[in-house]
Amino acid sequence: MGRVGIIGGSGLYKIEGLKKIKMAVVTTPFGKPSGKFVMGQLEGRDVVFVPRHDVGHRIPPSHINYRANIFGMKKLGVDRIISVTACGSLKEELRPMDFVVVSQFVDRTNYARDMSFFDKRGVVAHISLAHPICKELGISLYGACKSLGLRVHNGGTYINMEGPAFSTLAESNLYRQWGMDIIGMTNFAEAKLAREAEMCYSTLAAITDYDCWYPNHESVTVDMVIKSLCKNIDNSKKILSSLIRNLPEARICSCQDALKFAIVTEKKYIPEKTKKELKIIIGKYIK
Repeated sequence: MGRVGIIGGSGLYKIEGLKKIKMAVVTTPFGKPSGKFVMGQLEGRDVVFVPRHDVGHRIPPSHINYRANIFGMKKLGVDRIISVTACGSLKEELRPMDFVVVSQFVDRTNYARDMSFFDKRGVVAHISLAHPICKELGISLYGACKSLGLRVHNGGTYINMEGPAFSTLAESNLYRQWGMDIIGMTNFAEAKLAREAEMCYSTLAAITDYDCWYPNHESVTVDMVIKSLCKNIDNSKKILSSLIRNLPEARICSCQDALKFAIVTEKKYIPEKTKKELKIIIGKYIK
């Protein structure tokens, strides 16, 4: 049984209740992660936590080293990741203070972010991403929310904008016309990389505002977002504890074999350096 990884978004910079805590500085072929990884036990399970924006919220969405964060989790023995993230709502029925267990993503970033472990390293892999969230982990996450009596929506499409500025009114209305449910700036890259690393991934999205399309929210401000977020942080921590306490030990999903038929480069052409650097990801397929 692998460790459970928790990636903290805006407002979630530490996890109370962790026992046997130790800090881990992880080196990766992709540079430095967002910060030190916090290892410990929560509800009797081994967990690893990292705040994606670093402690004190010092890294903007476009400059997070997503590859290093996910690679670091993999290196520390994580096989399931829960991402806690703030988001804006694009539908009236998805209200501030609600939670959404995300099921789909649409990417609207400008490709400045590195979203693959197989970029310019002499090995090509094409993973299946039709369903970017682990179904089994999502079911467990939704169940944890319901067990606490919280208002939660099972499924929703997260549109990943570039940021760091919030949407224009025209953009917000366009995304609504497309049928998007919530909007954020970070999670798609994590989901994509987690799948490449054969790790389960699920997003717990905490709605902080209605985005600027809503008549009374014409100007989304950081103050508005932070106030709502702080109210939901305690609930997020309760959800995590409930989830981890009841999470099945064994994985039965296809995430664990995502690379089985994805690597298309002939083994003899893959550089030895790449084999060594990516061993924890491709090692069971490429010797």
